[in-house]
Formats: sequence, structure tokens, C-alpha cells
Amino acid sequence: MNTRSLSVRLVTWYAGVLTIVFVLLGALTVIFLQHYLETALLDTQTRRARQIADTLLAAVGRTGEGVVAREVEDLYSPEANDRFIRITRDNGAIVYVSGTPRDGSFGTANIPAAPHVGKEVLTRKQKLPEGSLLIGAVTYESTTGQKYVVEVGVSSQRTDATLRQVVLFLSIGLPVAVGVAVSGGFLLVRRALIPVERIAQKAEQITQLNLSDRLPVLRTGDELERLSVSLNHMISRLQDSVQASKRFVADASHELRTPLAVLRGELESLAQDAELKARTRESLGSLLEEVDRLAEIVESLLALSRLDAGEARSEWERFDLAELVASTAEQMGLLAEDKSISLLCERSSSVMVEGNRARMKQVVVNLLDNAIKYTPEGGRVLLKVTQDATHAKLEVIDNGVGIPPEALPHMFERFFRVDDSRSREQGGAGLGLSIVKAICAAHGAQVRVTSTVGSGTCFTVQQSLAGARAQ
Repeated sequence: MNTRSLSVRLVTWYAGVLTIVFVLLGALTVIFLQHYLETALLDTQTRRARQIADTLLAAVGRTGEGVVAREVEDLYSPEANDRFIRITRDNGAIVYVSGTPRDGSFGTANIPAAPHVGKEVLTRKQKLPEGSLLIGAVTYESTTGQKYVVEVGVSSQRTDATLRQVVLFLSIGLPVAVGVAVSGGFLLVRRALIPVERIAQKAEQITQLNLSDRLPVLRTGDELERLSVSLNHMISRLQDSVQASKRFVADASHELRTPLAVLRGELESLAQDAELKARTRESLGSLLEEVDRLAEIVESLLALSRLDAGEARSEWERFDLAELVASTAEQMGLLAEDKSISLLCERSSSVMVEGNRARMKQVVVNLLDNAIKYTPEGGRVLLKVTQDATHAKLEVIDNGVGIPPEALPHMFERFFRVDDSRSREQGGAGLGLSIVKAICAAHGAQVRVTSTVGSGTCFTVQQSLAGARAQ
């Protein structure tokens, strides 16, 4: 998985924000729940303290404090009910205090007096070694003028247990919720980026051979639609520029043919003059060689412009590639013999393909001519034609000088030459392999090159068999 991809970054950002939001909501939930539970318990204890004051202390002047203490014990049973009850005078004297509760959740000896400062009702959360105690206290003045403080408390263990359950639930539920949300977010992001994938795939398919194609436009009114429209406008401008460039090359190549032919004729006429000096005749010979070379470049440029215009797609026919390679190798045998190069041809009995026979022959001629040019005397050139279930394969293998690794990616570029001085001596202009590439592209074929310096080079052309779908 590409961690730098847009979908991963979006999902990561989404997951991070969602996790922070969920954690904050969970923390706030626990805080508010704790506050609510403790407030409710304190309110209950305060109401119970008020009840003791209004019902038992109301008659303290008549019955006495001892009776009040016994009635509290009989009516409320604080130890059995795990409650804390204490009644004190305003001077701190204890009228009644409950004992240790049955569950042992707190000890009454450690509970300090209520810090009342004239308030009628006071609630507090008292920290104890055994835990926290939620205490509600009220002040009461009897008919005799004596002031009392009634305190009723309960341990916070139940509240804490409830909070622990909530925290446990959130600890389990929040990761699950985040996981589900992130998974859904990932699916949504992937689904949202499907149109971008389609645009990218279509963009990869557009070359100079099909610049009339356009990217799909999503009528969504958002940034994707504007991006698609802008890219299509850019492709239109590129198409206009490429077409203008092709027209210029074609027109220039066509116009240069006539003056070159005239120039060649004039130079040949001058060379036939018997009165010319030997040095002048030698110069005319060099000029004729350069004119021939320039004419070859012009013809190659014209061929490329015709290929760019789709000329190779005309005169489409079914033919035997193995037979075409064998006959072409036989025709170029003399060229190999002049350099004492062994030219071999291995082929299947019949390899049927579809295309422009003349142009495919030009591919074989150019590759074979290249192999012979850059193979030293006494070397070997092998042509192999094979086929599998769907493809025909042509290989031109030599044991020549080879091609440096840094030059291999540029071998099919126009006017590229590995060694300018050597190519000029061999008569190369750097257009032969460009023509091979253009013809192969027009036939839906692939051409590749592998080479080792000092060991040789192999050019491979792979084309769909007749009737087979191009891969």
C-alpha cells in the first residue's frame, strides 16, 4: 500500500480527527455522567437529612436527644443500609453517629465534621482512605434554640462501579466505532476517487496517434468536472500544436525533395565535365554524398509524417511474417557478405499477421541494416520469427559492438545517435529506429531493445497474430 497516496492520507486524516472527536466525546460523557450521578446521590442524601431533621429533631426539646438517637437507629438502620448518619450540635458535640457499615466501605472515625459556615444546606465529596463518601448536610434549629447539623452520606462505590463500566464500554466501543467509521470512510474515499482513476487510465491511453480522444467529463459541477474540462482543453491545444508540427515537417520534407533533386542533377552534370581538376572532382563527390544523405533524411522525415498521419493503416492485409522476413534477409544477403557477416534466419513454417506489408518490410530492413552496420567483419546476425498462442515475435540478434545502458531508453527517439561520429561514418541520421517505432505503434505492436556492450544487441518486435486481439 502506498502510504503517500491521496486515499491513504485522506483516510488517515479522517481517522485521526474522528478518533480525537470520539475520545473527547467519551471523556465528556464520563465527566457529565459522573457529575450527574454524584449530584443525584448528594440530592438524595440531603433530602434524607432534611427528613431526619424535620421528623425527629422537631420533638427533641420534648423527647430529648437520646430518644432521637434511638429513633434514627431504629428507623434508618444506617449500618445495615451502608449509610453514614451523624447528628451534632453547633458546638461540635455529637448527638448520634452511625457505626461502620456492613460492606466496610468507609470508617466513621475518619470522617471530619461538616465545614458549615452558616449555610442551611451543604453537600460535599469527602475523600477517605477506603474511598469517597458523598455527604449531604442540613442545619436545624430546635424550639429550644439549639442548632444541630444532620449529615447523611453514602459511599461512591456504586457510582464508581457504574463509571468503570461506562469507561470499559467506551474503551471497547470507541475503537470498534472508529474502525467501522474508518472502513466506511476508506470505501467512500476509494469510491470518490474512482472517477480520478478512470481519468488517469484514459489519459495513459492517449498518445499522438489518438489525440482526438478526450477524457471522460463527470457532470458533477465540482472540482473533478473542472479538472476534466481543463485537461480536455489542454489536449485540444496539444493536438493543434502536434498537427501544426506534423504539417510543417510534411510540407518542408515535400518541398525539399525537388530542390535536392535539382541540386543532385546539377552536381552530377558538373562531375561529368572532363576538364575538371581531380581536387574539384573529389569535392563534387563529397557534395553528392552529402546531398544523398540529406535526401535520405528528407525521405525519412516524410515517411514519419505519413506514418503520423495514419498512412500505415491503409492497404491493410493478411500476410506471412515468417516468409516476409526470410525474403528480406535473402535480398540483404549481399550487404552482409560484403562485410563477411554470417546472416542466419530461423523461422516457423507460417506466422500470419495483419498489417501493411510494405511498412512491416521496412521494419525488417531497418533493423537488419542496423545490425549489419554495427557488427564487425566476421560477425553474425540472426533473425528469428516465432509465435505463441496470440502473438508473433521477430528478433534481430547480432554480436556487434552493443549499446551503452544509458543510451537504451533513447534508442527510438528521433535524431538520437549513440555516437555521432560513428553514425555519420555509417551514414545514419538517427531516424531509422524512430520509423520502426512509428510503424510498430501503427500496427499495435511493441518493439524493445536489449544490449550488452561488446557482446551484441537484440531488437524484439511483438505483434498480435491475425485474428487475435491485441494485448
